Amino acid sequence: MKRSLFVAVVGCGLLLAWVMGRAQGQSEGKVVFVDSAKANYTPMPQNPNVSTTPIWGDANAGAHGTFTKFKPGYDAGMHTHSNDVWIVVLKGAYLYKDENGEKRVGQGDFLRVPGGHKHWSGGDKKEGALFYEEGSGMFDFSPVK
Repeated sequence: MKRSLFVAVVGCGLLLAWVMGRAQGQSEGKVVFVDSAKANYTPMPQNPNVSTTPIWGDANAGAHGTFTKFKPGYDAGMHTHSNDVWIVVLKGAYLYKDENGEKRVGQGDFLRVPGGHKHWSGGDKKEGALFYEEGSGMFDFSPVK
């Protein structure tokens, strides 16, 4: 009985992984190309200082990749995200601060922020920031003091 339950659980897990991969266009061997300079950015409803364009997945539902823009001087305040976030800056600078100090994440630089990690972020005062952002799960923003 235990073996058949184990096989059923593993089978369901594999099926779920396959469905998630197909939803993201990954298991189809599909090439995804988006030109960040020509993409159609949409301001976030809760924050007009941030605009995004989806590349793959769905930031409201799970793992995803997006191009994100911060307007010049944008201040996100101290906050956390439930899931890991990976960032590669394409233009301008993503400003980052946590208990270990400040970082200016410039063009070509990479930053990984673990889920639950308290930090501050913002955009360069003159150029703002344009970056590729990838999340291991749904994107959320939880302000903290």
